[in-house]
Amino acid sequence: MLLRAITAPVILIATVVLSYGAALGLSALIFDAFLGVSTTDSSFPLFVFVFLVALGIDYNIFLMTRVREEAHDHGTRRAALIGLAATGGVITSAGMVLAATFAVLGTLPLTFLTQLGIAVALGVLLDTMVVRSVLVTALNLDLGRHMWWPSRLAQRHDEPEATGGGDVQVPAPRARQDTPQDVRPRG
Repeated sequence: MLLRAITAPVILIATVVLSYGAALGLSALIFDAFLGVSTTDSSFPLFVFVFLVALGIDYNIFLMTRVREEAHDHGTRRAALIGLAATGGVITSAGMVLAATFAVLGTLPLTFLTQLGIAVALGVLLDTMVVRSVLVTALNLDLGRHMWWPSRLAQRHDEPEATGGGDVQVPAPRARQDTPQDVRPRG
C-alpha cells in the first residue's frame, strides 16, 4: 500500500526470497566445506527466513519509498539512480552493522546459533551489497514506469530515458514555503 502498486511489491518480495535462497546455499556450503557440519536443526531455514525477510523488506521499503518520491519529478529510471545515491550509504552502513551483530552469534559454542548467525550475516550482506544496490536498481531501470503498475506513475508516458553514466546529483530537500498567514510584518 505504501508504494501504491502491485508490480513493485511483488518484484521486491521476489528479490528477498532470492536473497534468502542464496544465503541458505552459501551458508550450507560454508558449514559443510569449512566447518565440517553437515546437519542442521529442522527449524533453521524458518528462522533464517524470518530474519532475512523482515530485514530485506525493510531495506526495500526504504529504497523504494525514496525512488517513488523522486519518480514524480524525474521519472522512474532517473529516480532509481537518485534513490540509490541518497539511501545507499545508510542501507550499506546499517547492513554492515547488522551483519556484524549476527556474525557474533557465529562465535558461540552452540551449533544452531553459530549456523543462524553465519547464515543471517551472509544473507544481510548479500541483500545489502548485491540485491539492493544492483538487482533492485537494475529492475527499476529495466522496467521504468511499469514498476508502479497500476498507479498513476505507470500511466506517465513522458518519462525520460535513464542516464547512461555520469554522476547522479541528489536533489536537496525542498525548502518550506511560507504561506501568507506565516508572514507577519515587523514593526
